[in-house]
Order: sequence, then structure tokens, then C-alpha cells
Amino acid sequence: MKVIVFVKANSEYEAGQMPSTDLLTEMGKYNEELVKAGIMLAGDGLKPSSKGKRVKFDGKKRTIVDGPFAETKELIAGYWIWQVRSLDEAVEWLKRAPFDGGEEVEIRPVFEPEDFGANLTPEIRERRKRLDEQIAGKK
Repeated sequence: MKVIVFVKANSEYEAGQMPSTDLLTEMGKYNEELVKAGIMLAGDGLKPSSKGKRVKFDGKKRTIVDGPFAETKELIAGYWIWQVRSLDEAVEWLKRAPFDGGEEVEIRPVFEPEDFGANLTPEIRERRKRLDEQIAGKK
């Protein structure tokens, strides 16, 4: 089972406050454990929303909105993508994360091909397989 783990933003993050050296060191050790265990597939921190843009879709109309975005509790500060056996395993790994400042982290399962049932035709499945191979080849 693949999951994405969202680390939610807070006001310090949105203000551009960088994590301490101690937290970066501890997070590096934690990430090394995840990689060693075969759990971590990807992960990065994101810059504050003031550096981003949103695109709103309304039919054929596209509206671009520059950051910052107002509601910090709805923003993402970083993410991991993990391969785990279950959501419970993801929770157990997350409990070990070196957070201690009231952070909120969300774990969400990623759709697997079988989740789409008959809607995922053989043609669509083959196209996705080719794209995955192209993406893997660029690493």
C-alpha cells in the first residue's frame, strides 16, 4: 500500500521561519530509518505559500491566484510518499517522527490500479504503465 503523508503548515512556516539545525538533523536521521526500512519512496519540504500560485478552473476559464494563501491550517509544508503494508503501519512509523511543536500530519492512501475497477481499461492501464516507465527512466 502506498500512502502520502502531508505535514501541515503553521504560521511560523508561512512566515518563512526555517527549521532549526537540531530538527533538520533529527529529520535526516528519521528519513534514513525510513529509507533503510524500505518505507520512504520520496519526500520534500515545500516553500511557503507566498512563493506559490493556485489555478482555479471554471469551465474553460483559468484564474491564477498568487500566494500567500490565507488559511494556514489547510496548507501543506512538506510530504513523504511511503510504501507500507497498512495504514496502521504508516501510523506507527509516523509516531516516531521528530515533531514536538504541535504539528499536524495527515496520512492518505494513494489509489492503486485495482481501485478503479472496470473504468481502468486495458488501454488506460497500458498508457499508465508507459508513463511510469518513462518517469522511472528519468531518475
